[in-house]
Amino acid sequence: MFTGIIEELGTVESLTPGTDPTRLVIRSPRVLEGISLGDSIAVSGCCLTVTSHDGQTWSADVIATTLAATALGDLRPGDVVNLERCVRADSRLDGHIVQGHVDGTGAILSRQEQAGTTLLRLRLPEHLARYVVAKGSLAVDGVSLTVAEIDGDEVTIGLIPETLERTTLGRREVGESVNLEVDVLAKYVEKLTAGLVPAATGAEQGR
Repeated sequence: MFTGIIEELGTVESLTPGTDPTRLVIRSPRVLEGISLGDSIAVSGCCLTVTSHDGQTWSADVIATTLAATALGDLRPGDVVNLERCVRADSRLDGHIVQGHVDGTGAILSRQEQAGTTLLRLRLPEHLARYVVAKGSLAVDGVSLTVAEIDGDEVTIGLIPETLERTTLGRREVGESVNLEVDVLAKYVEKLTAGLVPAATGAEQGR
């Protein structure tokens, strides 16, 4: 479990394609403090398991289905990624509940500067847009953010200078893909209430 509060910007050392799983190596000394083999670290919002580390770099195995469902397959050596260790049970939950299970990817449509804030507009996959509401939470590349506006499958998020400096969102450009994780509570509510509203009859549908 994560909170969407980024601890460190890591640098991709290597990504070995052509094998399943693909081996990802990241340089990030800070998040390795207290980490053991088998622990989880969120990489730009995707929960990965530490398979080896030397105090400065660490590796994780990324299976084909994860590469297909996230933007991790676009990574190249030298790229920077958002990193967060699992939240401790006795720590503050400063962001929101983030599982590290990426629901899909979205595209950056525009960036606009407005009164010291960067407005980032994203297009969401149609099947995810229904879980997002204005003032609700959305994890973008693992960063816990609040949705400012939503219009169909497009959302606008305001990024303060602190977020731009401490995460990769300050470097993201129009046209790039980002990992998305919607609020898991919205998915639970949908499932629990699915059978509560009776389906409309043919006569009712024609009204």
